[in-house]
Amino acid sequence: MRWKRLGRGLLFGLAGFVLSTGLSYVLVLQLYTRHDRELAAAMGSFFFFGPIGGAIALVLGLLV
Repeated sequence: MRWKRLGRGLLFGLAGFVLSTGLSYVLVLQLYTRHDRELAAAMGSFFFFGPIGGAIALVLGLLV
């Protein structure tokens, strides 16, 4: 594996984490109807949707 490919994969992974965290935060705030939606949006976005988006983007960055 070349360093350039690994660097691109890590960059894609970081960008995917940030984008999926932001997008899921907005979506949870819009769609979640319970009283604790700010907490659910923050925790779900950072600890669930962010890592999933980052992992998918990392794999895509390694393959490109």
